[in-house]
Amino acid sequence: MVCWRFVGIVATLGFGAQLYPCSVSAEPAYVSIVREYVEKRIKPIFSEPIVRNAITAQNGRLGDVSEMDIRVLDNTYRSEIQTGKLQMAVQLLSNPVSLYLKSKQDQSQGTIVEMFVTDRRGLNVAQSTITTDYWQGDEDKFLKTIAKGSDDIFIDRAERDDVTQLLQTQASFMIRGEDGTPIGIATVTIAIDAL
Repeated sequence: MVCWRFVGIVATLGFGAQLYPCSVSAEPAYVSIVREYVEKRIKPIFSEPIVRNAITAQNGRLGDVSEMDIRVLDNTYRSEIQTGKLQMAVQLLSNPVSLYLKSKQDQSQGTIVEMFVTDRRGLNVAQSTITTDYWQGDEDKFLKTIAKGSDDIFIDRAERDDVTQLLQTQASFMIRGEDGTPIGIATVTIAIDAL
């Protein structure tokens, strides 16, 4: 899309006008920094066999689950978070991939706030911290990556965390299996102030 800026010059003898092209929207400055960080530091974490194997296994177990069952799982998870009865979250946090992600988060010295990986339906496979929900399939992180078949990194708008006051953004990208088939997504919350 192209927009045109109208610049008029009024002179004593008449009116002159010119149109100059201008950009519709500029990418926020943090986006290129986050994209580079994800390419260099984050993608290698999620390309490890331990991650891909866990996603593939969950796709096999839950690949035929109905949308209604997905919503029941998500509502159960959310309810457990609200009541403090964290059965699903504890089970997820204790799996080997979650422990791997948590160790990578800890090694980031505060740059990585959260990491999680989903299957091809958007259900969490592993997570470094407790997430607010179990199903990501209705969110932009999923809809703008695997749902579109896009290999681009989706970087969400930055927001200041209410508790830490750090400026944060989420970056998400599709994960492919060894054969190149899309199998899930990875999402990482990054403290922009720490980059």
